[in-house]
Amino acid sequence: MKLPPIQIENMDIKLTLGEFVLNVLYVKFGYFYTSMHEHSHSQGSYEFHYIPTGRGTLIAQGKQFPITPGTLFMTGPDVMHEQITDTHDPMAEYCIFFEVLPGDSPPSVAKKSSIKETALSELLVSTPFWIGSDKGNMMELFEMLASELSRPSIGFHHMVTNILEMIIIRLIRGYKDHQSSLFPIPLKTLDDSRLLIIENCFLYQYPSITLKQLAGELGLSTRQTERTIIKQYGVSFKDKKLKARMNAASRLLKTKDMSIHAVAQQVGFSSSEQFSNAFKKYFGITATQYKHTQERS
Repeated sequence: MKLPPIQIENMDIKLTLGEFVLNVLYVKFGYFYTSMHEHSHSQGSYEFHYIPTGRGTLIAQGKQFPITPGTLFMTGPDVMHEQITDTHDPMAEYCIFFEVLPGDSPPSVAKKSSIKETALSELLVSTPFWIGSDKGNMMELFEMLASELSRPSIGFHHMVTNILEMIIIRLIRGYKDHQSSLFPIPLKTLDDSRLLIIENCFLYQYPSITLKQLAGELGLSTRQTERTIIKQYGVSFKDKKLKARMNAASRLLKTKDMSIHAVAQQVGFSSSEQFSNAFKKYFGITATQYKHTQERS
C-alpha cells in the first residue's frame, strides 16, 4: 500500500481546544528502517503517533507494547519512550508534534466553550501517555491532509487546520476507555523554533553537541541556554546530554554485532575507557557486564 507523504514544518498552525491552544510544530510521515532510541519531550510538549502499516515494539516508561497496523499512541512530557521496528516489516508513521499553551481568549469568550470541548482539553493535558487502536478511521483524515498539502488552494490553511483538529479530537475521544494515572503538567512558554532546536539536539545531536553550539543555534547566551534547559527538563545541559548518550548506548549494546568500542564512538566518547567509566558511573555496572546480560536474556 502506497501511503501519502506529509511534511509540515513552517506553517503557523494553532488549534483551539477548550481552554488551551495546541501549537503544531510539525507533522511528518516516514518509515522506521532503524529503531528510535529512548527519549522524552519537554514540559507542555506532546507527540501523536499513528502507525498505518508495519510492526514493532514501543517501550514507554519501562513497559513494552506491541505495535501493529492501526496503533495510535500519545507521548507527553517526561514520558521516556523508544520505538523498536521489525526490520522485516518496518513501521510507517504519521507524527504530529505540538505544544499545549494557555488560551488567550477573553473570559467572556472562553466561557462559551462547550463542556465537552473543555473535557477534551482537560483529558489531553492530564494524560501524559496513552496507547490504543484506530477506531476513528485516521487514515482517511491523513489522506485528506495529504491531498490539501499537495494542491494548495483557496482556504488551504483553514482546511489543514480543521483536519488536524479532527485528528486530535478523534484520538482524545479514545482516551475515555483508558485508565491512566493523572497528574497536572506545567505549560511551557518557549519560542516554537527554539523548542524544536532543543528537542532535536538531544534526539539527534547528543553525541557531539556542546552548550556553546546549542546556545548559538538558539541565539542565546550559554547562561540563558543553561537556564532554559533546567526550566524545560529539570536538569542541567550536561546531565540531559549524558542521559541521551547513556540511553542510546544501552540500546546499542543490545546489538550483538556492535563492539563496546563501536558503541563508544557512536555515542560520542573519544575512547572506550572514557565511555566505560561513564557507563558504570551512570548504570552501576560495566558496559561489558551489561552487554553480556543482554546477550543471555
